[in-house]
Amino acid sequence: MTERIRIGIVGYGNLGRGVETSIGLNPDLELVGVFSRRDPLSVTVADPATAVYALADLESFADRIDVLILCGGSKSDLPEQTPELAEKFTVVDSFDTHAKVPEHFATVDAAASAGGNVAIISTGWDPGLFSINRLFGEAILPQGKSYTFWGRGLSQGHSDALRRIPGVAGAVQYTLPSEDAIERVRAGENPELSTREKHDRECFVVLEAGADESAIRETIVTMPDYFEPYDTTVHFITAEELAREHAGMPHGGFVIRSGESSPGVSQTIEYRLALGSNPEFTSSVLVAYARAAARLAARGESGAFTPFDIAPGLLSPKSPEQLRAELL
Repeated sequence: MTERIRIGIVGYGNLGRGVETSIGLNPDLELVGVFSRRDPLSVTVADPATAVYALADLESFADRIDVLILCGGSKSDLPEQTPELAEKFTVVDSFDTHAKVPEHFATVDAAASAGGNVAIISTGWDPGLFSINRLFGEAILPQGKSYTFWGRGLSQGHSDALRRIPGVAGAVQYTLPSEDAIERVRAGENPELSTREKHDRECFVVLEAGADESAIRETIVTMPDYFEPYDTTVHFITAEELAREHAGMPHGGFVIRSGESSPGVSQTIEYRLALGSNPEFTSSVLVAYARAAARLAARGESGAFTPFDIAPGLLSPKSPEQLRAELL
């Protein structure tokens, strides 16, 4: 590993653009370039100095990249890309389909172990930072209940899933938390809440010419893992409305653990995120975990890891001595 950690970005949508920006804020990191399935000449990057290469040429950069940050979608891209690339590179992804994390981990672990590389999966904020705070809550307050609320915000993974439906020209999805449910949890009621009681999902969809509106609505509301467990509302709008009213990408949410440390002594832990840009924040988390991945690889580690496995100090550009003096 060189003095600066050399990063490659695979994929250049909102997440890739955010990673490019975040790397520029971290002087210990160096961006080697963006690798895209598109024609490199057709990719317009945020910084004109950023090099763009064809994804097909990635293998020739094996000795010039310390970590690849994978910025594809969890629906179709990452299940294939992460294990494939983990055989040849140290990688970090933000795979966010909770129900399929164990399966994804196993596949990536086999590939990364075979290649002698490190792969950190499911970084971001949920899974990721929220997962860590759920773990903290359960470990510290074993007698209690944990609750996670998301939004109101635009979900990148769910929006990507919508856009991959044949006949959909563009789409966004918002997650809406139940304010009543949040207040009941904060009050220490420890209510039993079904998935449908905690959140709603609201979709805004632009159809391609000739697409069957009713068929697409049915495909959305019955999609396993993404929409079927929730009350989902689908609005069909124009491309102009989508561009005008849904260009921003806010998000956020809460992790709350409510319990007792002894009979009658209630304790509540709450962690909140309020994000002006979901992809930029997720990108920033990916970049921090890329630093950790490079450090693990430099130690000779290999295989798959999740945020549960990464010591917090590995995320920071500061030395252990600095961290003990400044933050502990």
